Amino acid sequence: MDFVGKRKIFYILSAVILLVCIGFAINGLHFSIEFKGGTTMTMQFNQSVSQADLVSEMASLGHGEAQVRKETTAQGGTSGSTFFVRTATLKDQVLDSATGATVTEEQTIKEALTAKFGPMDIPETSSFSSEAASSIANRAVIAVVFSSVAIMLYIAWAFRKMKHAFRLGVCAIIAMIHDAIVCIGVYAVVGTFFGVEVDTMFITAILTVVGYSVTDTIVVYDRIRENSLKNPGLPLETNINNSIMETIARSINTSMTVVFVLLALYLIGGSSIHNFVLVLLVGIIIGTYSSIFIASPLLLEWENGTFGRLFRRLRPRRAHQPKVSGAQ
Repeated sequence: MDFVGKRKIFYILSAVILLVCIGFAINGLHFSIEFKGGTTMTMQFNQSVSQADLVSEMASLGHGEAQVRKETTAQGGTSGSTFFVRTATLKDQVLDSATGATVTEEQTIKEALTAKFGPMDIPETSSFSSEAASSIANRAVIAVVFSSVAIMLYIAWAFRKMKHAFRLGVCAIIAMIHDAIVCIGVYAVVGTFFGVEVDTMFITAILTVVGYSVTDTIVVYDRIRENSLKNPGLPLETNINNSIMETIARSINTSMTVVFVLLALYLIGGSSIHNFVLVLLVGIIIGTYSSIFIASPLLLEWENGTFGRLFRRLRPRRAHQPKVSGAQ
């Protein structure tokens, strides 16, 4: 099959997917307290409580900004309710108006909700200050940027015997960014419909996908190098297409074994890893696609001067300046 000859079809397909993913990512990503700061609480009531009533009571306690999501409708065989609540960062010390003692704000909320709705518990609480959240976000960006630069330089060094080896690294990074955007877009879709939030586990999954995507791309690049040295008289397009044909079975088989393991983890693993596994599943599939249909064809476009011609078309032309004749 002439994969390289049909590369424009894959470009269009990728462009459509990227546009959809970017559209969802702009408004669909919900960041956890690890990136925004605040407090999250899991509230378990022994009796049925409506979400609207809990929101109203939280507002009366001075937390009108609280976001409340109902998790379950039953608890321990009795009619109960469980909620996931996110608020501004709770204070460590507040004055109890009834006793005059100093207590935590979480304790005052628990006492007020117990008095309003009956027995309840807050088994899990997490808090992040805005400063800590900003630090985590900055470190996540630095980690992604540093890994991208390191990967690009490593590929350029590993394929230094090839002509324009640096271009291989750049094309691999472009394919990697393609994969990351698709993963982010899918996560945004899930976040839009199911309220899933971006946390540090998501960043870990993205970095894992980046590593896998580049590894798969290097396999194809290595075969391109071998075929180019073995058949220097053949056009680069032919060598690239032959390399894809020789490695596609290996890439798909390897990816499928990983996908089967991830599916098993998603189905029988705990809910705490579901979102992490979801990102990996999408990343493995799209990473295999980009290594075959994006990274290698982009290298051909660069070698053929397509990028240069496109840049010259987009660059505004300078107005023609008439020559000024010398003084008579």
